[in-house]
Amino acid sequence: MLSEDRYCQIALGFPEAVQSSHFDVTDFRVRGKIFATLRPKDSRAVIKLTPDEQRLLLETSADQFAAIPGSWGQKGWTRVWLEQADEDTVRHAMTMSWRSVAPKSLR
Repeated sequence: MLSEDRYCQIALGFPEAVQSSHFDVTDFRVRGKIFATLRPKDSRAVIKLTPDEQRLLLETSADQFAAIPGSWGQKGWTRVWLEQADEDTVRHAMTMSWRSVAPKSLR
């Protein structure tokens, strides 16, 4: 299990990552681009991946991740099941997420 606090700490550990929010969702951004979100009222965590990265995670760690339904999921947005999540696996996935939006100069 990965706590919401630990999920936030991981997200904020990336270069230039900042915490913000929109509607009732906490989000994590790098230079204005969202790479992860958390909705505390239902422990819903989401990361942004490429479709290929998403497929890889779903093949190797389906107990921890799921594609968001609809077009958002087809674009790579992926649910993180915090109740079953392993910190190292989430850190690896979030690294891919951060890299997918961070400018080359930060990567």
